Amino acid sequence: MKELHISVAAETIAHLGLLPITNSLFTTFFVSVLILLVAIWVKYSKKVPTAIIMITEAFYNFMYGILGKRTDNLFPILFTLFLFIIISNWIGLLPVVGPITLHHVPVFRGPNADLSTTLALALTSVGVTQFYGIRELGFKAYLSKFINFKNPMKFILGLLETVQEFSKIISFSFRLFGNIFAGEVLLVVIAFLVPVIMPIPFLALEVFVGFIQALVFTVLTSIFIVVATEPQH
Repeated sequence: MKELHISVAAETIAHLGLLPITNSLFTTFFVSVLILLVAIWVKYSKKVPTAIIMITEAFYNFMYGILGKRTDNLFPILFTLFLFIIISNWIGLLPVVGPITLHHVPVFRGPNADLSTTLALALTSVGVTQFYGIRELGFKAYLSKFINFKNPMKFILGLLETVQEFSKIISFSFRLFGNIFAGEVLLVVIAFLVPVIMPIPFLALEVFVGFIQALVFTVLTSIFIVVATEPQH
């Protein structure tokens, strides 16, 4: 019987000098190049497919309901974040992820099934939030949300705001990693035990979960940006 292979940590498949190249990092590079090539193709294409236009407009209108007048400035980075996360979620469901191995190690691994990737996404989300908060309010006014000695109450509230910012990183990274990794493990186990029909409904469920997780991550990021750019009351 074929051995069932599950690893919580990403596995090294090669080295670039002293830098280990893990299977999740390799797949992340593949996803990034794919998005870049599609973006270049859309930019220089004489006729953009209707489906791409409809999806982009639908996402823009959805974001406008949250961001309002900020949408034009924030849409490019939020849509890129959404596309990267959803493609990373779905690519882990492809049949090539797992069976193709190098030295008995899978060459491909879903990027978001690696905590390092989701942590990087969480840091990006929180970093973007801080950047727009400082740009909108000014460094001193934005910093006063976290460090304020005017009275004891504002000082305590500032500490709570600081803790909340760090908790976003933990929440973002572990939520996305947990959902995607658990889903991929479930599919692997089901396909190992009953390889013919049973994986199909679970695969459909994971496609939906991958979409929801990407949407939730992007929406929460946009909400946090709105909150960060509001003046302190």
